[in-house]
Amino acid sequence: MSFVFTRAVRENVSLLIGLVGGTGSGKSFTAMRLASGIAGDKPFAVIDTEAGRAKHYADQFHFDHGDLHPPFRPDAYTDAILAADRAGYPVIVVDSASHEWSGEGGVLDWQEEELDRMAGSDWKKREACKMAAWIKPKVAHKKMVQRLLQVRAHLILCFRAEEKVEMVRENGKTVIVPKKTLTGLDGWVPICEKNLPFELTTSFLLTAAEPGVPKPIKLQEQHRALFPLDQPITEESGRRIAEWAAGGKKIERPPRTERHDGLIADFEAKAQSDGAEAFKASWKRLSREDKHAIGEPEYLRLLRIAETADKARAPEVEPEAAT
Repeated sequence: MSFVFTRAVRENVSLLIGLVGGTGSGKSFTAMRLASGIAGDKPFAVIDTEAGRAKHYADQFHFDHGDLHPPFRPDAYTDAILAADRAGYPVIVVDSASHEWSGEGGVLDWQEEELDRMAGSDWKKREACKMAAWIKPKVAHKKMVQRLLQVRAHLILCFRAEEKVEMVRENGKTVIVPKKTLTGLDGWVPICEKNLPFELTTSFLLTAAEPGVPKPIKLQEQHRALFPLDQPITEESGRRIAEWAAGGKKIERPPRTERHDGLIADFEAKAQSDGAEAFKASWKRLSREDKHAIGEPEYLRLLRIAETADKARAPEVEPEAAT
């Protein structure tokens, strides 16, 4: 059997986009805006696991709705997504993909059911069977992910997030800080299988403090110009990433000039002296071209400087003595 290579051309690339957020972060509305921009004048599909909540947006967006009910097994998600793909929808929104992992009948429940089947209430036997009880749920989850990677439509997966903390030692003291994970930001962790976010084309954390404004979890260089980090994701981002996926002209970053170097120096001084909120307010006043020329890595570096300065100015609160 011969193996043939052909020239690689970017065309008809299917997108897998993840939007992660807690209550009030705007992930459902943002998914609708993004899907609307990608789909253009065509309707998109919404697979709704949250008792029809997606219908709240029926007057604002052009989509067809389908309810997905418990048990939220991986193959139930697969069947629903493949049905939408076969129907020819250009975009499929899944809200929420977290139920596949932690919802009623999802992977976590399935593992518990397997444990009950194998060991019943024998707690010593349950401890011995814990790993074996993961086999069927994990295999089903992996099959689901493999099928998703073959879908022709663009997929937007909404994930719930939960805020987690951990205790660490700093300067000889035990302090509680936001938990650091490879797939979360600022202590907010997506509710899903830990490796799933790495399968996505791009993924963002959204927060209630700035609904719809993306904080990148995974954002590759070729997509950075499509998602400004200081404003909500809109239909325009959807249109632009759809053009990129279809093989449209690559969006080039404007060249950085001496003027931009001066702006960066001014921003760094402002970040150190005035803190994060003042820095972000000044950044928002820049033109889109200037933001792209300076670039996301520089923006994130300056933001970290501003946030570090804020923490340094914050008064240290000593724990109250036990009484």
